[in-house]
Amino acid sequence: MRVCVVHDWLTLYGGAERVLAEILSLFPKADLFAVVDYLSETDRHHLGGKKARTTFIQKLPFARTLYPNYLPLMPLAIEQLDLSGYDLVISSSSAVAKGVIIHPDQRHICYCYSPMRYAWDLQEQYLKGKKKWLTRYLLHKMRLWDVSTSHSVDTFLTLSHFVARRIEKCYRREAQVIYPPVDVFDCTFQEKKEPFYVTASRLVPYKRIDCLVEAFRAMPGKTLFVIGEGPERKKLEKRAPPNVTFLGHLPRAELKSYLARASAFLYAAIEDFGIAPLEAQASGTPVIAYKKGGVVETLGLGGVFYEKQTAASICDAVDGYEKGVPIDPEVCRENALRFEPGRFRDQLMRSF
Repeated sequence: MRVCVVHDWLTLYGGAERVLAEILSLFPKADLFAVVDYLSETDRHHLGGKKARTTFIQKLPFARTLYPNYLPLMPLAIEQLDLSGYDLVISSSSAVAKGVIIHPDQRHICYCYSPMRYAWDLQEQYLKGKKKWLTRYLLHKMRLWDVSTSHSVDTFLTLSHFVARRIEKCYRREAQVIYPPVDVFDCTFQEKKEPFYVTASRLVPYKRIDCLVEAFRAMPGKTLFVIGEGPERKKLEKRAPPNVTFLGHLPRAELKSYLARASAFLYAAIEDFGIAPLEAQASGTPVIAYKKGGVVETLGLGGVFYEKQTAASICDAVDGYEKGVPIDPEVCRENALRFEPGRFRDQLMRSF
């Protein structure tokens, strides 16, 4: 059986690329395709050194850094890929990868991280600062294309029931939930905790680090370390009180140390799944999270939730956590182990 795997784009090694790496480990002889491939050699090592066959967008001006600006051309680009020689096509898609042209005798399985977020729930963010009338029209056309290409998929897989509901809403299709792999065995487990809190995230608006900053302004006796980089860093640092420290991007060993030693990991975003909280739990660290998104399905008994995405709600949650029954680090660890990579590979193989 000839197999190919189609990914949206390869620019950084993130959560979707972890899933891609596991798929390729199951099909090491599979050919890989993507809209563009600018992955560093260090990151490519996770994919077994495999390079993708790309589309014409790879050769367009400034595509390395400005590839999202070519989104309107991506449906045309992905449809130009010739996959006629393959028996099984696996798309790893949050944008356009599932839009490849499939023949009736081919099987198409899509691991869908979300229906195209640019065109659906992130439309208003994408419109900021642009020619809105033209962009609205283009996103309308993208939504139509996104729905029409869902018909070529034989089986939808997805990363949480939270996203499965979105797939049903947009495509009127059922999706089987296979939680993505978390590298829990790479985390450093530690039972003894230190009196500080930590969060790790890209510093972008929807991660709501601003809520955490304001919460710790109201809790001057407590310490928060923020790990990560992003366009919001300078603005957040200007607003931060003395008890909030921005550490930027840290080497993996230092990140693991902070996750293992922290009293708790704070999480304010609405995410489709959420790998960082599970890495904290794998380190024996409880999680204090906003009660919405994929984390509601994954947190188990290894943490507590707060109901509103506000500083006041976070303060109440931290206070309740400190006054409540201590959460056993072993409970956190056991919960995180449910998402180890071997489990993902087993469930994925059973879906083919």
